[in-house]
Amino acid sequence: MQHVRKSTFKVLFYLKKNAPKKNGKVAIMGRITIDGKQSQFSTKLEIFPDKWDLKFGRMLGKAEEALRINQRLKEMRTRLQSLYDELMKRDGFVTSERLKNNFLGLDTAQETLLGLYDKFNQEMLKMVEKGTRVMRTYYKYRIVYNHLTRFIPKQYNRKDIPLRELTEDFINDFDTCLRIEVGIVHNTVWTYMLPLKKVVAMAVDKELIYKNPFRHYHITEEESDRGYLLKEEVEKLIAYEPKGRCLTLTRDLFVFSCLTGFAFIDIQNLRKSHLQSFFDGNLWLSKRRQKTDTLSNVRLIDATLNIIKKYEGKGKEDFLFPKICNACCNKHIKTIMADCGIVKHKPISFHWARHTFGTLFLTEGIPLESVSKMMGHKDLRTTQIYAKITNESVSRDMDMVVHKFDRFTEMTENL
Repeated sequence: MQHVRKSTFKVLFYLKKNAPKKNGKVAIMGRITIDGKQSQFSTKLEIFPDKWDLKFGRMLGKAEEALRINQRLKEMRTRLQSLYDELMKRDGFVTSERLKNNFLGLDTAQETLLGLYDKFNQEMLKMVEKGTRVMRTYYKYRIVYNHLTRFIPKQYNRKDIPLRELTEDFINDFDTCLRIEVGIVHNTVWTYMLPLKKVVAMAVDKELIYKNPFRHYHITEEESDRGYLLKEEVEKLIAYEPKGRCLTLTRDLFVFSCLTGFAFIDIQNLRKSHLQSFFDGNLWLSKRRQKTDTLSNVRLIDATLNIIKKYEGKGKEDFLFPKICNACCNKHIKTIMADCGIVKHKPISFHWARHTFGTLFLTEGIPLESVSKMMGHKDLRTTQIYAKITNESVSRDMDMVVHKFDRFTEMTENL
């Protein structure tokens, strides 16, 4: 038996006195209040303001007009109560907007998950075209949408599912499908559930569903080793002599990322206006990250200034660097790493440079908080991942105190 949630429900009729008709009459409005949220509608009735009983929300007197209008208001109240009870019994929840639309005959089409998701994707594509979102994010949402189009018919034997039928079981079953049938790893499941969670949250905000099916679903990203290069490997890259303009540009941008922490998309969008002289007299790069809109402030060292000077005037408009596509860049990186004899247990991509920055500068003694600010991390725990994957700084710190335990060494020799 479905649990029916109790809610506060009230209907009030009032006059729209601020918009009188030419004949002096004003419209009678209806207001539905459910759990503190209100929705207004017009009753299509009108009277003279002095004929209104404010206390009881009806027309004064027993004249024919008063009886007719009061009867209509009574019928509306009864109809609203009936619809409210019906929706509560069927779905277990009602919102003021939904009840109003049902009462006015506007709630004939039931919003579906894929229907809403598709609208969301269309809006995101418009944002990509405007440059406020990146195509990669749109592709991720499309991938999840495609998984849902295969999951729903197989699981529920229909092409789509009404939003009001979304349950916690649906979310858990989709999670299982991604893991078992699609065969993707935990962190990819985490990545794919975020777009669905976003669309469902939008449905909740629009009051298309009352209970969020994600409310008891919890998944977090599992910590994994972040691929990075050692200091001596970065030195190999700098000493490397590429053959061709594209290989040279790729190497230079990769090294620049290793020394600034900027992701590929952010480097591509760096402009001269992002170069700032700060309080210390040094040159800094100040830019909001494309992914999170978090501000990154990075002080430039001589090596990065040399790379900027190398490409001065070669980028279109006022961009610091020439453009190159990410796919081409990652392809060239494989060639460069092979030429340099840098071999890792998993393929190296451009994003390794950002990881290298976090690891390299923490290893060299830059405080965690400073590295986090430069990388534009919203949460310090994200930066801590880089601190955990290297033992070089720990070893160096131990070298500073190990002599203080020489007495222990002498004492334990004869144990």
